[in-house]
Amino acid sequence: MQYDVMSHLKKLNFDVQALGLSHDLKPLQDCIQGFDPHIVFNLIYEFAGESIFDQNIIAYLELLGVPFTGSNPRSLMLARDKGVTKKILTYHNVPTPNFLVYEKGQPIAQTQALRFPVIVKCLTEDASLGISLASLVTSEDKLVERVQNIHERYNCHAIAEEFIDGREISVGVIGNGKLTSLPPWELVFENSLSPEREFYHGYAKWNNAYRARKGIRSKKAELDKKTERAISQLAKKSYQALGLKGYARIDFRLNAKGELFVIEANPSPDLSRTEDFAMAAQEHGIDYETLIGRIVHLGLRSA
Repeated sequence: MQYDVMSHLKKLNFDVQALGLSHDLKPLQDCIQGFDPHIVFNLIYEFAGESIFDQNIIAYLELLGVPFTGSNPRSLMLARDKGVTKKILTYHNVPTPNFLVYEKGQPIAQTQALRFPVIVKCLTEDASLGISLASLVTSEDKLVERVQNIHERYNCHAIAEEFIDGREISVGVIGNGKLTSLPPWELVFENSLSPEREFYHGYAKWNNAYRARKGIRSKKAELDKKTERAISQLAKKSYQALGLKGYARIDFRLNAKGELFVIEANPSPDLSRTEDFAMAAQEHGIDYETLIGRIVHLGLRSA
């Protein structure tokens, strides 16, 4: 992704300096003082090994008055926490599955509040971290077991939500005030006997043999006009409710009745040229170079 973004920024005649951060802010401070960027293209996903610290890096830029691409730290914080995201969406009448948050260090009480099957995830992680085939549970005992696994293995809070049988669809959104929704993009499991029970876990993302066996690929979702309008409106509504800026991706499940549920929002989707966000933009008539340039200009406008 970094190579794709950098090479196309150079094609747009931007003077670009790459900077990687690990555990120290000093390199960022030195780069800002020495390079004096007009804008920072934010591709950071974690700092000091913590994904939730991405918002702190952007907050530091905000304090220094340095423009950046994408969302501000407040929106990053809201979208990062899946429980907070769902509470905000519920307030705005955006449909999302019923859920419960299980905080690390607290007793894991069994509950009748959720209908099985239930999917258990890390509360604040992304990129499918902590999501595996074992994440989909069908009993109270398995729910408690999986929550414990999240607490102990990933050292984070857990969220359990009712699993929606159906299709997995995402919608990219671009803009600050005036928003553009990209064509809905669907993850398909062409060789699965029960595609409605499939979901995007770590194996489905990274294991090539598993992907080939299940026939996993992504493509433009084939939807009727009514559903396509509804998913576009819900994506924009979710984006605005969370205060997202620049660009983001909203993930949905669509059940057999045609009901849409927002699963989560990703304010920093993968911008690789061959990944879903860029492919959906291409389908909309926005080539990759134009997409990268538009993200830069949206960041400059919101500064």
